[in-house]
Amino acid sequence: MKKLRLAAVSLGAVALLGAGCATYKDQSKEMNKAWHSGQTAAAAQQFSKQADKAGKSDSIVWHLEAAAAYRAATDYTNSNHHLELAANVIDEYEQKAKVKVGHEAAAVMSNQQNLPYEGKSYDKIMLHTYRALNYLSLGDTEKARPEIIRAYQRQQDAVEENARRIEKAREEEAKAKDKAAIDKAKADKKFSSSVDGLTTNLTGFKFYSDYVNPFTVYLDGLYFLHAGSGASDLEHANKSLQRVLEVCGQNKFVEADVEAVTNAIAGKEPAPCTYVIFETGEGASFDQVRVDIPIIVSKVSYVGAAFPKLAIHNDYVRSLTVKAGDVQENTLPIANMDAIIAQDFKNELPTIISKTLVSTIAKAVASYAANQAARQQSDLAGLFMQLGTAIYQASVNIADTRCWSTLPKEFQVARVATPADRKLTLACGAGLPTELTLIDGKVNIVYAKSISSTAPLLTAQFKLK
Repeated sequence: MKKLRLAAVSLGAVALLGAGCATYKDQSKEMNKAWHSGQTAAAAQQFSKQADKAGKSDSIVWHLEAAAAYRAATDYTNSNHHLELAANVIDEYEQKAKVKVGHEAAAVMSNQQNLPYEGKSYDKIMLHTYRALNYLSLGDTEKARPEIIRAYQRQQDAVEENARRIEKAREEEAKAKDKAAIDKAKADKKFSSSVDGLTTNLTGFKFYSDYVNPFTVYLDGLYFLHAGSGASDLEHANKSLQRVLEVCGQNKFVEADVEAVTNAIAGKEPAPCTYVIFETGEGASFDQVRVDIPIIVSKVSYVGAAFPKLAIHNDYVRSLTVKAGDVQENTLPIANMDAIIAQDFKNELPTIISKTLVSTIAKAVASYAANQAARQQSDLAGLFMQLGTAIYQASVNIADTRCWSTLPKEFQVARVATPADRKLTLACGAGLPTELTLIDGKVNIVYAKSISSTAPLLTAQFKLK
């Protein structure tokens, strides 16, 4: 009976270790229903509640979700509140990273989703981009300025951060006690073929330079063109707008801005105009897929592990038609978030593979050792332990699918001369046109958002000048 109790305790322990390991996609499923249907205020409240009760390990991603939902609901104050909370935790993790305080050991016997979510590079860029836009929407152009500068700087920081992540993963792998098994797994043809399958849907994208978000650069250019002051700000605007054309290629609206900044540098005031910024669709997220990892432990030759794989969402409005007086334009893409997310995933994949190999092989070896030790006690203890380790392995075989899922698929833009009657009509898909009266301003921004082809078109306005 004593041995039976020991086996039962062991079973309970391993089951508890694996408890609660649902993927992020499963955890956010109910909240995303409201979001996808365009009920942004309801979604914001749900994400906010989750953010408030989430542990620190997951707080960043839930705060980002809540911030985007509040922003879509035009509650810019609450949006900035959640962005600030996310930024505070990100800063804390970054300070720890500088002194090499790590959390990797906690995930070796569990899964990567149990590591703290420290924010992806594009998260950090978009966090400050959205804070800037929120301040502009609240009429505070001065508070928007440092956020725009920080968003721009985040793009420069990302290259160094990625190199640090890769180096850290290599160090952890080199120190792993099962290094020989890890090397054997990497050399296995079946494993290599399966890993190659993780990148099949990364083809066809026009990738930007590492960690460049053209929308962030474009917003930077618009701000310093219209809300900046002095020659240095105009030169800054010119540099940013030229950079957008270099990255994205031909875009007549950006070209018109380059002409406007050139004229402004020469002393000619830009003419009144209206921009329509259009967020459309749902950005790429992550599913999980099983990949067999070769490990020779007793009679077990392969152990299943879960890896993230990019999921692309194609239910979106392709463009927005803008009518201003006798002029009609369609919005043009300025940034493809799918490409940005895909490139980040491609850059991070070697680290994901390394961490998953270290963790999966360590768990398989430990489970085998535990089963063998219990079997030496008695057949019954061995049976209980084998059952327990099986439950444990299944419960922690979870891929890290956490991501900022409320980001759009694309950012698009149109630029028109402000009509004399200040009337604008927006149309997309099969929905009824949206008619707007522009607020008083020399440089107006109409911000439009479409979450899916069936969700209502959301609109808001602010002015840059």
